[in-house]
Amino acid sequence: MALGSALFCIVSQFGFGIDLKDSSRVAAQVVSGIGFLGAGTIIFQKNVVRGLTTAAGLWVTAAIGLACGTGMYMAALIATVMVLLGLEVLHALIPQHGVTTVDISFTAKSKDSVRKFVDTLKGSGIEVQSYELRDKRASHDSVLSVEMQLKMKRGTYDNLHVIDFMDEFADVTIAAAEG
Repeated sequence: MALGSALFCIVSQFGFGIDLKDSSRVAAQVVSGIGFLGAGTIIFQKNVVRGLTTAAGLWVTAAIGLACGTGMYMAALIATVMVLLGLEVLHALIPQHGVTTVDISFTAKSKDSVRKFVDTLKGSGIEVQSYELRDKRASHDSVLSVEMQLKMKRGTYDNLHVIDFMDEFADVTIAAAEG
């Protein structure tokens, strides 16, 4: 966001020339409009904030557009290179830290199956943050419907890893995995 702010300031000061009074209002309105759109991309879901990078990317892209529109091509080019370095190259070089949350839903035939599944997850370093068991009766058989929220190291585990764990259990059927 600092890059976008700097570019907005430069464009407001030098991009519109000295002949026009109040021409910098255009840049101010773009800042407000893009700020509104960027705020719409930020989502707080399940105690995780998502969309900050997208919002910052929208904002700096608008600044680059203003720079191009006012003929400040070198500033736009430098900002574009800096954004690409920041978003792409650094993302590839810096390992992902922290944890991610995965929500899974599945059915099992017994509580023992669920226990074995949870033990397998814990043995692999995956933390069961919360779970909910519901007993569903289908004709003569009793089936457990399970919803779990798992916490795992980002970059080490993913949804497919959890699904692979579930394949080891014949009486566990996955319904959904979101992360």
